[in-house]
Amino acid sequence: MPDASWQLDWNSRPCEEAALFNPAFCGEIIARSAVSYIRAKPQGFGLPLAYLVLPLTLSAPLRDTLPRRSDTTFVTWSGINRVLLADLPDRVSTLRPITREGLLFTIQHHALKLTATGLILGESPLKLTRKLPASTVETESIRSAAAALGRWFAQQGAATQILQTMGIRP
Repeated sequence: MPDASWQLDWNSRPCEEAALFNPAFCGEIIARSAVSYIRAKPQGFGLPLAYLVLPLTLSAPLRDTLPRRSDTTFVTWSGINRVLLADLPDRVSTLRPITREGLLFTIQHHALKLTATGLILGESPLKLTRKLPASTVETESIRSAAAALGRWFAQQGAATQILQTMGIRP
């Protein structure tokens, strides 16, 4: 998890943290969830849901528990994984500035657009179908989990129900 070093300029941040938490990568991960959500449910991807994407996908233990099927209910999954989800509210809070940077990056580059209904595709959406030539198994796992998470969110109730089930106050 990032510490106060996220407040430093990019040249002063630890290399590992700058690589994992850079706005382009984090924005791409959020965009993957938003695009999958919008494809499954053509409406805006709720902004509160965007703040769950990085905490759920960047953590390997949490990412590995995400359901493979989008018809799994959040209540069922949350009950099974309540021990892992115990620190999720803190993780969401800690990653809030990183999420904000990723969102701003995608919005400034017109990949996503913020509307009253949530995030929608921007004028220049990211090309998310290509597999990058220089990628790791971990990175591909994060990308895949982000897309699956978007599809899963689209099959669930309102964003407030999802947040409350995970112990996060909207």
